[in-house]
Amino acid sequence: MTTGKNPSSVRGMKRRSFVKALGGGIVLFFAPWSALDLMALPAEQRRTLTKDYNAFLHIAEDGTVSCFTGKIEMGQGIITSLAQMMAEELNIPLKSVRMVMGDTELCPWDAGTWGSLTTRAFGPAMRAALAEARAVLTEMASEKLGIEAGRLEVIDGKVAEKGNPSVSVSYAELAKGKKLERYLDVKPLPEDYREYTIVGRPLKHSDAFDKVTGRAKYTGDLVLPGMLHARILRPPSHGARLVSVDLSAAQAIEGVKVLRDGDFIAVVSENRDLADLAVVRINAEYSFDELNVSDSTIFEYITRGEYRENTVTEAGDMMAAPQQCDRLFEHEYHDPYLAHAPIEPHTALARWEDGKLTVWASTQSPFGLQDTLVREFGTSLENVRVITPHVGGGFGGKSPSQQGVEAARLARMTGRPVMVAWTREEEFMYDSFHPASVIRVKSGLDKEGKIMMWDYNIFLAGTRGSEATYDIPNVKITNYREDRTKYRVHPFATGAWRAPNNNTNTFARETQIDIMAAAAGNDPLEFRLRNLKDEKMIAVLKAVADRFGYIPGKTPSGRGIGISCGTDAGTWVAHIAEVKVDTTTGKVKVVRLTCAQDMGLCVNPQGALLQMEGCLTMGLGYTLAEELRFEGGNIKDRNFDSYDIPRFSWLPKLECVIMDRQDQPPQGGGEPAIIGVGAAVGNAIFDATGARLFRVPFTPERVLKAIAVSEGLRSEGLMSEGHKPESPEGQVKGRRLKRPKRQKRMTN
Repeated sequence: MTTGKNPSSVRGMKRRSFVKALGGGIVLFFAPWSALDLMALPAEQRRTLTKDYNAFLHIAEDGTVSCFTGKIEMGQGIITSLAQMMAEELNIPLKSVRMVMGDTELCPWDAGTWGSLTTRAFGPAMRAALAEARAVLTEMASEKLGIEAGRLEVIDGKVAEKGNPSVSVSYAELAKGKKLERYLDVKPLPEDYREYTIVGRPLKHSDAFDKVTGRAKYTGDLVLPGMLHARILRPPSHGARLVSVDLSAAQAIEGVKVLRDGDFIAVVSENRDLADLAVVRINAEYSFDELNVSDSTIFEYITRGEYRENTVTEAGDMMAAPQQCDRLFEHEYHDPYLAHAPIEPHTALARWEDGKLTVWASTQSPFGLQDTLVREFGTSLENVRVITPHVGGGFGGKSPSQQGVEAARLARMTGRPVMVAWTREEEFMYDSFHPASVIRVKSGLDKEGKIMMWDYNIFLAGTRGSEATYDIPNVKITNYREDRTKYRVHPFATGAWRAPNNNTNTFARETQIDIMAAAAGNDPLEFRLRNLKDEKMIAVLKAVADRFGYIPGKTPSGRGIGISCGTDAGTWVAHIAEVKVDTTTGKVKVVRLTCAQDMGLCVNPQGALLQMEGCLTMGLGYTLAEELRFEGGNIKDRNFDSYDIPRFSWLPKLECVIMDRQDQPPQGGGEPAIIGVGAAVGNAIFDATGARLFRVPFTPERVLKAIAVSEGLRSEGLMSEGHKPESPEGQVKGRRLKRPKRQKRMTN
């Protein structure tokens, strides 16, 4: 055992203040650098997750153990599952764990809450820290009790002699009045899964009561003395530029102050209603430089582009592959822009005090916002603190946190705390969006129904979930990314949207697989199993089929049953959907949706179940209704009156299976179950009607068009031969991507 460096010699929050804020007790300083030391370092030196044990926990004199994490809670339930992991590793009662989340001054650095990384990435690091904390506390107890450490055990936060629990000392007693600066040269292993008593138990979310009763505080609920509400003048389009502005009408409203810094114009007032009134009184004129593209032309626009090309995977002989195939299949798949549409809009409250900036923000990345604020205002890390209360949904959209910068800017201009809460219209207009994209797939089967060729081309969707998945000898996967120096595609910002682009890739891959299964005259489940070697994928497919009570049959059978499978965030997942299609109206009703996933060790089965059901529900949105209508940079859908997210009336019978994999490392659970919904429902529509859809969402109009196409092909005797029908939604034969001679723009 070695004594570490005294962190109090390094700049940062004073330890006395830090401990006082946490209610007394000790912080375990085991490593040479503490979390507070790291706060004093330049960003480029400290922006990695520390291995310093004290950064993760604090033991108070009353026995409360605080769990520190830079992760945030936005409904996914880690406020409960991380507490379970801490209680398990320290052998303390779950009720004694207090969560401290998303505070850049108190918590260890974290890259952000996304990618289903909390349990599978942060979790193991925290468990390693806690294992060492438990070992050090046991060693301290050994010294205090005069008993060899090997004869001691920890039960409910007390270190006791084995077989003689009356001889014990609690963590709280060991912590009282002490400052520890120890760390272990030999690192202990975390607890074996076979000894778990808390991890693996299905528990309700610990914040559920506060949320349903309104006690939980979100950023928009916060109030500071002297706080102002702000509304910012926004351009009417992403292609608009301010030409002139008349502020006089807004300035004439009593109780309102108009602020301007170049093109950044805002109104502030102690009364939010007055701010709302004033901002619409501003008379602004704009010039427009818009891309000549809309929701009705975007896919044709994409196919005319010139991109940065990257071969992701290449195996076998793609030149010879077509000759190995009895039949070839070539199809194109389309995915539109989608809004994140969280119930809580982007919100931030900022205050400058004695040169220090504090921002409360609904953000998925408190430390990312902190770095942005440091750059924006030229201050130091220790002078910027970001605190994230509960977040009302993010789905990837609350990562940039523009509202935090806006609030801080206005707070500095006014010298008072300022709240910036985007309206629903602002949320739809200025959030980033899931990107529109095109996937082209050319595949081939031999006479035995073996997949011999897979040529997969991704335009603007990204590679997450693009793996071939199946056992195919000849594979090429090519990714085409936007190159704005050659061809600008997106007229507004795009970004991560729950399981970013895996929905797109799984939809394309699993629809293409289903097409080949039908052409081969095979049951779609048996076809998949025959072409798979991945044992985990085989297992989840069999598990979902067993739960569904699946009976094999060739498609289209008229039953309305569809299958899909895929991987995301280290988790294997499979879906079976059952639908009813009104062939008169084109309306699709999903009546049953079954999902199985192998996510390794499941920390909280109840929380994981809620995540799966949430994914399936959200997946019905992109499958049946959600798409963004736009013209150039003008977003036409600016509220839920026209942008249709899933409703309770849509919900089918949901069935979820979580595979028993306690001996495996935990994997992601917040996103995988969403990826296969579109493919499973689309394949079920084909099974019900014989109509194949190549674009989500499956609106009634598109379903009716697809049915008309399938009936026409059937009358010509082409469907059973696996021909490539020209779908009204984007079937393309032999079209080459090329750059237009001149990129057209329109001017409003």
